[in-house]
Amino acid sequence: MGKIKAVFFDQDGVIIDTERDGHRVSFNMTFKEFGFPDEWSIDYYHELLQIAGGKERMKHHLLTKGFSKPVPPEQVDDLVRDMHKRKTAIFVELIETGKLPLRPGIHRFMKEAIKAELKIGLCTTSNEQAAKAITEKILSDIKFDIVLAGDVVSKKKPDPEIYNLALNKTGLKPDEVIVVEDSRNGVLAGKAAGTHLIVTTNSYTEKEDVSGGDIIVTCLGDPDGEKGHMSKGDKILKFDGVLYVNQVIDYFSK
Repeated sequence: MGKIKAVFFDQDGVIIDTERDGHRVSFNMTFKEFGFPDEWSIDYYHELLQIAGGKERMKHHLLTKGFSKPVPPEQVDDLVRDMHKRKTAIFVELIETGKLPLRPGIHRFMKEAIKAELKIGLCTTSNEQAAKAITEKILSDIKFDIVLAGDVVSKKKPDPEIYNLALNKTGLKPDEVIVVEDSRNGVLAGKAAGTHLIVTTNSYTEKEDVSGGDIIVTCLGDPDGEKGHMSKGDKILKFDGVLYVNQVIDYFSK
């Protein structure tokens, strides 16, 4: 195996637990502003998460359940685009006002990665504006070597295109990179790209099949805060509720 040289992070559900109380809430607020009483429940939004992309989820909802008011076919694309733009603005505001805190251990893990001289990357198919709000404000003290977001790729996860692009731009080999993901689609993308994979599950993804991950924990954990639980990982990690960068470097370099 190659020496570990980088860690690529997914955004939603990995850096911030955004799905249930961030994206879902933003969608519902947007629907209301546009005059639609539609409201996506927690369980229904979990179903929609199996579809990659916010605009794609709205179109799926329209095609399968229909909005509460009819939408002429010729207006669908413009409506979805406008609603998604507004939804993103609401979501970014939630992030910037601190209403969506970082997941346990993520900031510590990134700081450790920098100290270990690893490259740091963000690879998300979420909107670029949302990614900037996180990388430039919430995590302004973290130097990201590469940020890929939004429509930078044509195929969304589970397709590995975004990770292949990150590998190409950094000039790294798959076995030199650790990807941190949280969902089945993310796991499939990371594994298809040939990278090592850490999975940090959340309330939406804990029941998904993420068995393709090399290490699976509920969170990265903090020594003086919330600890994680491990469901997959070798005993040599000696996991005590906190996953450290040096541990995983050694683990994946052997």
